[in-house]
Amino acid sequence: MTNSAQTCAFIQQELSELNWVGFYLQREAQVLCLGPFQGKPACHPIPFSKGVCGAAAREQATQRVDDVHAVADHIACDANSNSELVVPIVTDGFVWGVLDIDSPQHARFSQEDQAGIEALVATFMRQTDLPRFL
Repeated sequence: MTNSAQTCAFIQQELSELNWVGFYLQREAQVLCLGPFQGKPACHPIPFSKGVCGAAAREQATQRVDDVHAVADHIACDANSNSELVVPIVTDGFVWGVLDIDSPQHARFSQEDQAGIEALVATFMRQTDLPRFL
């Protein structure tokens, strides 16, 4: 958990125009539970079937959303969030969780941001013992 908390703090400190950074962990089947984060209190739990975080977990693919209000099943934890980047954390085909980053700025995240955060997640995975919660 320490690496998760430190990763959130690092991202929140180093990237501008963010209002929430955190991990959601799969602690029960097909459900993301709140993990370490930086920002306002967050929504919990999130089923794989709902929202941008659920889509990232379900599809095991990064979700970069320029306007979260255009996503029909977006889960609005903070009404100030306008764009979102969610990177799944998958090991041996198992979704350990997702890293979720929100911004009050529309279209905050570029392709370069996505590539950088995906690289950071890859480093996080290499440096962290990812226990299975199921």
